[in-house]
Amino acid sequence: MEAAVIIICLLLSAFFSGMEIAYVSANKVYLEVEKQQDAFLSKILSRLTQNPSRFVAAMLVGNSIALVIYSYYMGGVVLNWFAPHSLGWHKLLQLLLQTVIATAILLITAEFLPKVFFQVYANRIIKLLAVPAYGFYLLFSWVSKVVIGVSDFVLVKLFRTKAHRDTGLFSRGELGSYVTQQQAEEDEEADTEVQIFRNALVFSAVKAKAIMTPKTELAAVEINDTVDELRQLFLDTDYSKIVVYKDNPDNVVGYVHSFELFKNPPDVKSITLPVEKISGEVYIKELLTRLTRAGRSMAVVAGANDRAEGIVTVEDIIEELFGEIEDEHDNEETLVAEQQSGGAWLFSARYDVEVLNTQYGFNLPQSDLYSTLGGLIVHHCGGVPAVGHSISVGKYSLVIQQASAKYIELVKIVSQSV
Repeated sequence: MEAAVIIICLLLSAFFSGMEIAYVSANKVYLEVEKQQDAFLSKILSRLTQNPSRFVAAMLVGNSIALVIYSYYMGGVVLNWFAPHSLGWHKLLQLLLQTVIATAILLITAEFLPKVFFQVYANRIIKLLAVPAYGFYLLFSWVSKVVIGVSDFVLVKLFRTKAHRDTGLFSRGELGSYVTQQQAEEDEEADTEVQIFRNALVFSAVKAKAIMTPKTELAAVEINDTVDELRQLFLDTDYSKIVVYKDNPDNVVGYVHSFELFKNPPDVKSITLPVEKISGEVYIKELLTRLTRAGRSMAVVAGANDRAEGIVTVEDIIEELFGEIEDEHDNEETLVAEQQSGGAWLFSARYDVEVLNTQYGFNLPQSDLYSTLGGLIVHHCGGVPAVGHSISVGKYSLVIQQASAKYIELVKIVSQSV
């Protein structure tokens, strides 16, 4: 009889503690979707989730009752099984033995194992055990009301804080987690709409520094350069916008759009459009609003001493939300990747360093200060080196094969061990 009561109490304790953690861990969006289904179980879920605090309190009350009964019966069983009176054990040792054995059994069977299991399969279990959970919820509802009332009174009167009120709302993280889980279960490539939805969930948390183009990656002209030099740089890079600086690349004053060249300008300064100067910590959601209101399409990320660290364009921000946007200047087919004799490789300077490392087996250093091969070279040299110039980066020699005064085009990578 005692053994049966103990087993039942352990099962109930496992149920209550497991349902508590399952309810807390379950995706709220998933529960909300399930509640909208026209079924008996949906109505049960609706009532269970109507007042989360009361449900959790009911589970705690049930668990407490099960533990009290378990402790009452388990003490005698432990003494009879492990420390018979004939052995003449001291009462303190008996109490210690009761506590250790009873606690060990309880923690393993009614706490650790069920909580781990219920947490991993929270969404499924909350549906599977919704009916018995609702029964206990009704049974202990009056007790849970008293418990919540007392706790609210203590919070308000003694600690001078506001009593907790359930909002019934779910977070962006839960919404994103639900969408990701549903897409994974379908085992299909994510639709464009789903990807946009995911991007929108994290859009407001992205900072400008995370999406900026580093200064070393920019194609730029000095404000006093000639229009012919600017035109040639547009032809060399196929970019639609060129950054303009004054005196040195740290002092970006604006940019020029390729369309401005059709106006036959007398100099670069006359067609230079202003830029917004921002901190790298500005959120792109706020930046998009600022650029739109100011009628500008580019911002300069300024660091210490107001020195330029990179740029962010409206296109960069839109791509963060809608994904990669190809325009008439985007042409990946022009990138050169040729293996030459002696184990050397010839690459376009616009090749991404990460791509070179992952796809071609190189071990070039990566940094937030650059992303392309050309940017890596500019970062190490402090500017655009002349054709034929060679620099050592790790175990590689990077040789400039083709470049203009403003831009690196082709680079040969030679392993120094060859």
